[in-house]
Amino acid sequence: MTTLGLIGLGRIGAFHADTLTNLPEVSGLVVTDERPDVVAAVAAKYGATPADSVDQLLSSGVDGIVVAAATPAHAELALAAVERGLPTFCEKPIASTAAESARVAEIIARSGVPVQVGYQRRFDAAFAAVKEAVDSGSLGAVHTVRSTTMDPAPPPMDYIKGSGGIFRDCAVHDFDVIRWVTGQEVVEVYATGSVQGDPLFTEYGDVDTAAIVVRFDGGALGVVSAARYNGRGYDCRLEVHGFDDTVVAGWDQGAPVRNADPATDFPNGQPHHFFMDRFTEAFRTELGEFVKVVQGGPVRGATVADAVEVAWIAEAATESLRRGAPVSIKEVQQ
Repeated sequence: MTTLGLIGLGRIGAFHADTLTNLPEVSGLVVTDERPDVVAAVAAKYGATPADSVDQLLSSGVDGIVVAAATPAHAELALAAVERGLPTFCEKPIASTAAESARVAEIIARSGVPVQVGYQRRFDAAFAAVKEAVDSGSLGAVHTVRSTTMDPAPPPMDYIKGSGGIFRDCAVHDFDVIRWVTGQEVVEVYATGSVQGDPLFTEYGDVDTAAIVVRFDGGALGVVSAARYNGRGYDCRLEVHGFDDTVVAGWDQGAPVRNADPATDFPNGQPHHFFMDRFTEAFRTELGEFVKVVQGGPVRGATVADAVEVAWIAEAATESLRRGAPVSIKEVQQ
């Protein structure tokens, strides 16, 4: 049995507390956050052990660490856990910038401590089936991949202010999955965006709607759509088009679209409300796999090296939006 430490009890951290508590392989959970009242409430709700500080949690005898704090704290917390030799699961991104991510990755690589990064779509049954189809060669050569992430509403503006922007906070999931599914590396990015909702997005140097075209080293093209406003629900879909076949994920009965074809009633289910209900099972599988890492198994999810590559794509997209022109990955890496 395994005891885990959970750092950060905000939206995703509290969700992880529920998931971890219900994993049969997890025998104990120690939790901490900057807000003592939240720590007390979560500990009481899930029967977890409260810790007054990160240092206290790291010294409590846990077998592994889950980092779910705010983005700016990820690098420091992950490195603190690695320094103690504790296998670590870190929510994306591993650090606030691509350059910092690369620095953190070097330290982690030298340590030899296993670290898994939170890109849960890799553990969704439909997304995994798309990956298998591409890897099998049944699609033939892939020429286009399309990935969509549209939230029903933006997160709180205080979160947006420190998130690093829509490419680093939201579209990174798309960047990770298109890179993972195709098995190709992105070499160039063109991004554009607009603010059509809360004017604070403009004040924070961000956009609420974005479109990104990426060019892969194997010749394929990727099209990513990201938006903070999608009134019908949480829309997350993937399409991969090859010369011989096409495969999709996210086109289930809960897809939040209204079909205008009067002869078709698909989709007719309750639209997905948010990423946590859409990917409940994926999160559970992802964290279950991390428990296996803590117990000595390999990292089967996104690695720190994967997270660095995704961070460079987000960096290029951010720069492309600023310039209004395509930006190569090599340019931002210099």
